[in-house]
Amino acid sequence: MLIRGAEVDGLPVDVRIRHGLVAAIAPALPREGTEAVVAAGGGALLPGLTDHHLHLFATAAESGSVLCAPSAVPDAAALSAALHRAVPDAHGWVRGVRYDVSVAGDLDAAGLDRLRGDVPVRVRHRSGALWVLNGPAVAAVGLGTADHPGVERDPAGRPTGRLHRADAWLAGRLPAAGPLLPAALGRQLADHGITAVTDAGPALDPAAVDAVAAATARGDLPQRVHLLGAPLGVPLPDPGPAAGPWRIGLPGGGLPEHAGLTAQITAAHRVGRPVAAHCATGEAVLSFLAAVEEAGVLPGDRIDHPLLVPAAAVPEIGRLGLRVVGRPGLIADLGDDYLRSVPPAGLPDVHRGASLTAAGVPLGLSSDAPYGPLDPWAVMRAAVLRRTRSGGTVAAGERLAVGRALAGYLSPAAFPGGPVRRVRVGVAADLVLLGAPLGEVLRRLDTALVRLTLIGGRPVGGSLLTRGAAPG
Repeated sequence: MLIRGAEVDGLPVDVRIRHGLVAAIAPALPREGTEAVVAAGGGALLPGLTDHHLHLFATAAESGSVLCAPSAVPDAAALSAALHRAVPDAHGWVRGVRYDVSVAGDLDAAGLDRLRGDVPVRVRHRSGALWVLNGPAVAAVGLGTADHPGVERDPAGRPTGRLHRADAWLAGRLPAAGPLLPAALGRQLADHGITAVTDAGPALDPAAVDAVAAATARGDLPQRVHLLGAPLGVPLPDPGPAAGPWRIGLPGGGLPEHAGLTAQITAAHRVGRPVAAHCATGEAVLSFLAAVEEAGVLPGDRIDHPLLVPAAAVPEIGRLGLRVVGRPGLIADLGDDYLRSVPPAGLPDVHRGASLTAAGVPLGLSSDAPYGPLDPWAVMRAAVLRRTRSGGTVAAGERLAVGRALAGYLSPAAFPGGPVRRVRVGVAADLVLLGAPLGEVLRRLDTALVRLTLIGGRPVGGSLLTRGAAPG
């Protein structure tokens, strides 16, 4: 393939792709034989984007779910109507996602039955940490006799229908799902310009690893994939996904004790795996810093999507050489909640950006999909503007420069926030061709500008592919 008239590092060039690699870059290259030609028209040619933290299986599942966010269902009546409009899946279930208590309060089985009680219904809270099951669903999964610690019970010992942090337990009691990672997900990612992803599912079982490997082998998921939850010390299928840092969860509320957390870090380091600490609170960040200080830092150790980073922790993160993977896209969706619930003195701690980079902390960006927007350009806009849905601003001092926001998606999957990848001869042709020069791209930050996404030189997404105009 020959891409004519692309902008690379500010210069107009032609780029030849051969055998999955960038083979030549020059002001003008002759067409060789029958190679396909793409007219770039001065559009920027960039390395493909990397989403440094998302949940593949949950994102795929959401496509067939009822959206229960306030933006879609503002009140209980609207939620009930949406649940009744939903067509149950092949096993008779209805699934809802991104529920917020502002819609219909703190749901339990009885409350969900009032909204829809004729078929099994399960609704996931927007945090991803809570499932609410209605009466038929409670019966179907045997919640009454379950011994999982996440099963909430009333004073009489009856299950309320609320299930905390029990995804794996629940999945094992649901009817078998269809294809776990459909081709539509890979195409959706590619249409955004994403060529690499890091799946953040914790402690993946062999079936989940095999499902990812099978999807990549089929080409349904063409992206390069790293797995935070790949089992420690267990070889992965080759070819297939790669092991990322080992995910450790510190959700806040019931934090692991110091010795146990230090032992988890040490165990991962012992087999050559850095760690990715999922820190939901400022206390979790501080707990992780104390533990990794004792265990020692391995290059690639990172803190994933901390909502709050105390000011005192910022220089410590830099001193220890840790990385941070942020998810500023949530500001656009949940920023008004932050402005209501976080004391003014604590707002600068929310989804930090500029202060981390000023302290020399490598900062990668991510969607945390499906809990945040999958669109990387929307995430970049949120990082730059920090604007809420109602037009407010969350911690304007933490705004990222637009080039820095883009760089958060251009670092390699193995080292988020590290040196930005470049379009160079000899590198893998994982590229995104945009429909405007880089200056306009940075002004607009619009996924509609993605004309063609290539992985290993193969067209996998973008508007040219949608119109059938992309080369084969």
